[in-house]
Amino acid sequence: MKIQTEQFRVKPKDQVKLAKSPTMVDPFYRSKEEYRELLNEQIERMSALQGLLYANNSWSILLIFQAMDAAGKDSMIKHVLSGINPQGCEVYSFKHPSAEELDHDFLWRSMRRLPERGRIGIFNRSYYEEVLIVRVHPEILAGENLPDALAARKGIWHDRFRSMTDLEAHLTRNGTRIVKFFLHVSKDEQRKRFLERIDNPEKNWKFDRGDIDERKLWKRYMDAYEECLNATSTKESPWYVVPADDKKNARLIVAQVLLDLLEGLKMKYPEVSQERRDELQRIRQELAKG
Repeated sequence: MKIQTEQFRVKPKDQVKLAKSPTMVDPFYRSKEEYRELLNEQIERMSALQGLLYANNSWSILLIFQAMDAAGKDSMIKHVLSGINPQGCEVYSFKHPSAEELDHDFLWRSMRRLPERGRIGIFNRSYYEEVLIVRVHPEILAGENLPDALAARKGIWHDRFRSMTDLEAHLTRNGTRIVKFFLHVSKDEQRKRFLERIDNPEKNWKFDRGDIDERKLWKRYMDAYEECLNATSTKESPWYVVPADDKKNARLIVAQVLLDLLEGLKMKYPEVSQERRDELQRIRQELAKG
């Protein structure tokens, strides 16, 4: 069954209400075995298309993942992109900005990590943190060394939304296709995953006491995400709100979005001239002689 990804896409002028957006939908698989078969089939197709993307060397792909803690970003990247050739794919996880990064505008560190032509870039968190965690924690903004008059502007978040969409429009005009995923996990499911991290010794390292402090700010984060999604999902660079309580289902949805994107580029392998084909035949004849 083909996954109709449009139902998860935030269309321009949509007004997303996350409290009404599902964190769980009917599964696209009937068993663990069928899930593995479906995902493996998607990965095989992605691998072939990635090879074509690399050979074509005209387009680049940027995938952005945002979510609350324990929503499954890391495992999503691990499972969905497991079949991608590492030479044509780069993953960046953006943490707290360094002193050097704070001495530049908020988009600078992300622009340095944009994918080259023919490659897929993956941002595990991104410049969107600047209108999410920074908005929920104003003290972070105070540490970004902005001139006082700019930091105090009432329209600062609108200005940042505009900077992001302007950047993405520029990248699109120059051959980078951008898809953004918000992995929508429920507060109850997050609680279960936190408990698992505590109860399972092999996952203790994943748990941070600060995660609980952030959980207390859930409503503020949802408000920030809603405004961000509504302001920055465009026809060319859309957001997808992916129900993430079922990790397997979420992976199948994300994989299908990426497949649709790659297939929509209608790429072809570079054409070889007759002169080049003649040369290859001569080389072949030499090799055949031993």
